[in-house]
Amino acid sequence: MTKKILSIIAILSLLFFTLQINAFAASVPLGSVEVNVSKDKIAPGEEVTVNINFGTQLGAYTFDVAYDNSIFDFVSSEGGTENDNGTRVRVTFYDSSGGSSPRENMSVTFKAKAELESTNPTDFSVTAEGLANSDASQEYDDITSPIKKSVTVEPNYVDYTLALNYTGDVVVNEEKNMELITSSSMGRNYDHVKMKVEITEKPSDAATVKLLATERTRQEIDLIQDGWGEPDGYELGGRDAEQVLEIRGLFSEVGNYKIKVSLLDADTGDAEIASKEFAVSAKKEATTGDNNQNNGNGGQGNNNQNGQDNNNQNTGNGNIENNNANNNQNGNGQTGEEQAVENVQNEEMPETLPKTGMTQYVYFITAIAVLGTSYIAVKNFKKEK
Repeated sequence: MTKKILSIIAILSLLFFTLQINAFAASVPLGSVEVNVSKDKIAPGEEVTVNINFGTQLGAYTFDVAYDNSIFDFVSSEGGTENDNGTRVRVTFYDSSGGSSPRENMSVTFKAKAELESTNPTDFSVTAEGLANSDASQEYDDITSPIKKSVTVEPNYVDYTLALNYTGDVVVNEEKNMELITSSSMGRNYDHVKMKVEITEKPSDAATVKLLATERTRQEIDLIQDGWGEPDGYELGGRDAEQVLEIRGLFSEVGNYKIKVSLLDADTGDAEIASKEFAVSAKKEATTGDNNQNNGNGGQGNNNQNGQDNNNQNTGNGNIENNNANNNQNGNGQTGEEQAVENVQNEEMPETLPKTGMTQYVYFITAIAVLGTSYIAVKNFKKEK
């Protein structure tokens, strides 16, 4: 009887210690789990994979990978059966072979949304439960404190360009309408941008420039003195980003000017975002004495008035068409041929003929011709009678 009781006590003690060992095994943490991502920076529309390495062989596990569904879409998983609820992908695995097909890792793949237009830093958070070794003889603690891995979704930004546009000439002391344009097909996003404008070159120290613009409050400001934007700056960025600023330029002296426009990021100590220098040439004011001014002679200079000293005048049978044009502009009314004849006559028939011996012979011959003609006429008259 005593031996039987001792045997029972020994069996119970063995069971107790076995249970104690199993209970101790269940509390072992799985401290070798590593989480990494295939890329820590991706562009919109690209994929990224979250890889989880266990550090040992597991025959059973359930891993949860939480993500930001405003940035990513779930694509696929490898290493178990997945379930996506929109903000978390759960992957469950159980080695049904009884320990012959354990796993040492698993992964989940996501795709960044293609329509993203700004920089988006985010985290993937990994937790786990139901962890056991290959033959289920050892269980591990749940991973309740999330293991986080960061990734940034960033568009392929295009640098900003600056342009100063206007039409026609810039005339001193006359306001000139201009457009100052900032643009980018995919501009990096800034919350507090400042615009700085400087005159880096001018004809003289006394020359002045004003670039006037009107704020939303209808207050007129000079960009050179005040810059552009609210005191804390303005927002800029995104797809097809563009800012068109209408300004009026006023230049005090004739000559060449250079204007430098810079965009600064107030959030990073006024770091330069973009800059460009523009060359502007100011011309003198128009006056009534300018030869190019329309003076009623078709825009011709004074030398073309009334046909005097015209290099295109017809001096024989020459450029009749040019003479026609010049005569019509000057109100002459003559054709080129008529003008040519008149010019020849003016050249060959002077108003006062010279008195020479040849002129006296002409008079004598003419008198004889007249007398001869009269004699023949009288003789014929007598025969008829």
